[in-house]
Amino acid sequence: MVKMNQHSLNHHFYSFLDLFLLYMNQQKRLAIFERLAIAIPEPVTELNYNSDFELLIAVVLSAQATDKGVNKATAKLFPAANTPQAIYDLGADGLKDYIKTIGLFNTKGANIIKLCRALLDNHNGEVPKTREELEALAGVGRKTANVMLNTAFGQPTIAVDTHIFRVSNRIPLGKGKNVVEVEKKLEKNVPKKYLLDAHHLLILHGRYTCIARKPRCQSCVISDLCEYKEKNLD
Repeated sequence: MVKMNQHSLNHHFYSFLDLFLLYMNQQKRLAIFERLAIAIPEPVTELNYNSDFELLIAVVLSAQATDKGVNKATAKLFPAANTPQAIYDLGADGLKDYIKTIGLFNTKGANIIKLCRALLDNHNGEVPKTREELEALAGVGRKTANVMLNTAFGQPTIAVDTHIFRVSNRIPLGKGKNVVEVEKKLEKNVPKKYLLDAHHLLILHGRYTCIARKPRCQSCVISDLCEYKEKNLD
């Protein structure tokens, strides 16, 4: 009979405990996304678009702006110009007439003109499908690239905006001090089944339920699974 010393027993106990806690955390995360998927049966972007290019322009415009405000602007812009050549032909001043209701419109307009020129010169007017090529475009950072990879090209990327950053730290699904930390933890923690839809599930949950100032915890479908200490249950 093999005898085990106290150190060895403790090691085996904590190894088992670690595995058990890992399993329970995985089951909890799965339950969270199962409930969110039922509550949000159509997890899609609220930006209006009819092509990959239109989506790219809308996402660039959406930085520090509301989807509603962007949709209002693109409802006038896209019927007039919805290709790289057409928008480039408008010029910066012509484009500004359509997007001047959106915050930072001067910078965004200049970036969009550069972006259109790059698409025409380097990509035959098509939106590229790799992160490196997307992030090389003016006005396109990691978050915008992730949105395009996920929404346009069906890749399981998660673009961490203010809503996802807040929700992920509150529940928590992936704590982090910056968006990249949160993104990496979400990629690791989100059940594979829900990786493709996680981006929109978390955004919409943050936009309408887990809002910034007074989260609607009383009507939240995952309130009992959420570990946020300052729940608003009134």
